[in-house]
Amino acid sequence: MSEEKSTYRTLKELSSGIYKEKGSKFIAFASPCYSEEEAKELLELWRKEHNQSRHLCYAYRLGFDKKIFRTNDDGEPNNSAGTPILGQIQSFDLTNTLIGVVRYFGGTKLGVGGLVQAYKTAAKESIEAAEILEIEVFFHLNLEFNYDDMPGIMNLLKQRKISIATQSFKEFCWLEISVQLNKLTEFEKLLKEFKSVICINKGKY
Repeated sequence: MSEEKSTYRTLKELSSGIYKEKGSKFIAFASPCYSEEEAKELLELWRKEHNQSRHLCYAYRLGFDKKIFRTNDDGEPNNSAGTPILGQIQSFDLTNTLIGVVRYFGGTKLGVGGLVQAYKTAAKESIEAAEILEIEVFFHLNLEFNYDDMPGIMNLLKQRKISIATQSFKEFCWLEISVQLNKLTEFEKLLKEFKSVICINKGKY
């Protein structure tokens, strides 16, 4: 059985690309983006900056598991803009990524095929201009245990090079830690050796 993939690819920072065809200009913006609300804010910013443009088409894909995605053709023929933009995000295996493409109309219609090529190429240009990062995914855990188990647990964390984010030692010991996703299964097995441990999984990030 293969290990669960413990990294994802995204962009380091905002980048741009441009494509011109028959007088029309397509300017693409590619940005790291971690929520649908952030996507809305970025799109609104780009719309204000390019309020003379005819269209702002976009696509995004979010989440470590890449299950959240959306496309928008913004008045262009169906699937002629948002879908090819998303196709480039997928082609580069990116997530937590938003790409918006503004179009300044040049007076000549490009046809559906021409639009697909234009939006695809502009999106590709913006990605190729960016620095792509490989981000390690961690699993966030809270541990609660009694003082008898503290030396063993502290030694386990030291051996596995797991850092402690926050800690509290009152009636019980309480730690907030982060474990690399590909090491989580082994770590949870080792925790079972300590009878007093209560482990609360907080999720991936």
